[in-house]
Amino acid sequence: MSNTMSKVIEFFNYLGSFIYPWLPEVSTAIVACCLVVFGADINRFLRRYFAGRSFLLRTLIFVIVNAFGYGLIIIHLSPLLAQNMAKIPSHWLFALVIAIFFAIGSWAQRNRQV
Repeated sequence: MSNTMSKVIEFFNYLGSFIYPWLPEVSTAIVACCLVVFGADINRFLRRYFAGRSFLLRTLIFVIVNAFGYGLIIIHLSPLLAQNMAKIPSHWLFALVIAIFFAIGSWAQRNRQV
């Protein structure tokens, strides 16, 4: 391996090591960002599916999905994501976190959410 490449890996290791203590927060941010981006699509689908139904039913479904559904997803998926991310070597962890947030941001940009 070249000297330059080993320095890049060493630098990524250094940056990645700062992420490990914050994995619960990082994983929560990833899940929350995904829900923000995909939540509009989910809500649009539900709005179409329940169109023509009573106001009370549509409101109840909205509250159940947004308050409880998304909340449960964040509560249960974030720790699983953090556990799996903790198994990744620090130089890859840094690159993965950057790539994930870049991908989420790109997806949001393409769907005109940014």
